[in-house]
Amino acid sequence: MEKIIIQSDRTNDKYYKIMHPSGLEILVWEMPGFSTTEALFGTKYGSINTRFKTNREDDFVDVPEGIAHFLEHKLFENEDCDVFELYAKTGANANAYTSFDKTCYLFSCSDNYKESLEILLSFVQKPYFTNATVLKEQGIIGQEIRMVQDNPDWCVFFNLLKALYVNHPVRIDIAGTVDSIAQIDADLLYRCYHTFYNLNNMVLSIAGNCDVDEVLSICDKLLQPSADISLETAFLDEPEGICQDEIIQNLPVGIPLFSIGFKSEPKSGIELLKAEIAASILLSLIAGATSPLYKDMYDEGLINSSFSSEVFTGDGYFACILGGESKNPHEIQKRLLAEIERLKAEGLDEERFDIIKKSKYGQLIRSFNNVEVCASLMLNSHFTGVEAFDTVEVLASITFDDINSQLNTLFDSQKVAISIIKSK
Repeated sequence: MEKIIIQSDRTNDKYYKIMHPSGLEILVWEMPGFSTTEALFGTKYGSINTRFKTNREDDFVDVPEGIAHFLEHKLFENEDCDVFELYAKTGANANAYTSFDKTCYLFSCSDNYKESLEILLSFVQKPYFTNATVLKEQGIIGQEIRMVQDNPDWCVFFNLLKALYVNHPVRIDIAGTVDSIAQIDADLLYRCYHTFYNLNNMVLSIAGNCDVDEVLSICDKLLQPSADISLETAFLDEPEGICQDEIIQNLPVGIPLFSIGFKSEPKSGIELLKAEIAASILLSLIAGATSPLYKDMYDEGLINSSFSSEVFTGDGYFACILGGESKNPHEIQKRLLAEIERLKAEGLDEERFDIIKKSKYGQLIRSFNNVEVCASLMLNSHFTGVEAFDTVEVLASITFDDINSQLNTLFDSQKVAISIIKSK
């Protein structure tokens, strides 16, 4: 096994990348002097992956929505005990999450990282499903789904995705629907598990107080070799335009909630990373806390401190989203679109660009002192198809001209939608 060193020439930080004989890629960032360890065992399998094909199938298979999230819940149970009981003995804090395009199992600890790593690798590779336990879980997750159906923060976001996307499954709740999870049984869970939890589709990322050779020794002992099954995923064709301009839902809220999204062309690899960084800088320039637009809207009481923005990206989707609370969301949308058109006509402020770029660069470098951030950065970069330090290089080298050239494509006034939650 070759240990490839990935190093940043700008910061001298480094981590190891190892392609294990089992098929798993292992990423280890040793951080001498740190007392904690963070480990993530992730698979490129999220809620959007409901259509797939391997060398075992003649054609693409469609499965019900919500299976990735369902699997995450069920893997914490085995025949003997609950996995959290095992972590309690090592003192580790364990968790898991399913997003639109990945599922990750993780732990953080101050001691006994080797014992905790053994637990992590063991239970994720040992699924145990029965129809009886699946039926019980359907009731639990069904209740979760019903609970978020009247959660204003949840609804304002997912309503926006429904407005932006016509066919892409990102418009569907990560947990699925009550009807879709009712179609899940033990056999279907095993089928999806053996498809997406193949080690060739996974990555182990560990950072902090750890040793690469100790990590590899545990992996050699516990990883079960996986044959490459040539996994492919697919989505229905997604048109360039949005599904609808607006979705308004009535729920009991003190102040209306809103979310405004600009849909743009999805990207992958280094091009995705460049677009993400450009979009993040543009959001700060257009409506960040130091922007003229933010100051005017805040002084007028149109927005409050809840106003924020994010770059929302993944496999087959890319959007710039702004949201918060306001008594007049439509006025915010009007002001936002007017400011974007003004900037397109008059040009961006280069001095503010330099300040924002330096600020984001400083934040990124400081984040390398955070064990959790380092482990997540390696994992997310792996699934994007880049190296972790590519983020530093792209941010350091991005120019004012690069940002200007992205303004039209990332903020197209013909591809904007608004979601509003307000009381009747």
